[in-house]
Amino acid sequence: MADFKKLRVWKKAHALALNADRVAASIRNAAHKPLRSQLNRAAMSIPTNIVEGRGKRTDRDFARYLGYALGSACELEYHIIVAHDVGAIPEPDFDALMRQVVDIKRMLHGLIDRLSEQ
Repeated sequence: MADFKKLRVWKKAHALALNADRVAASIRNAAHKPLRSQLNRAAMSIPTNIVEGRGKRTDRDFARYLGYALGSACELEYHIIVAHDVGAIPEPDFDALMRQVVDIKRMLHGLIDRLSEQ
């Protein structure tokens, strides 16, 4: 089993999860409590699926879990947009999170494509 901590995409996804947690914690309006929770859950799901997939025996299984991570990244992207549009997060946090999630989605697509070619 290869070490997931050596994967650049995992490192970036982990950083995104930490950043999303920081931003979500700053959302104080009680009406946005479900949004805070969804931001955290989707953000944590990305590196978690990378880790789980890396522990599988085959590249095909790993690619499947990367697909799950990609789905979570898409979900997180939407939650970030909603949080911004309802005024729950400021523009700088929105911009930073969006840059991170778009970069990770690109990396996941590339890794899935590479694994699928084998």
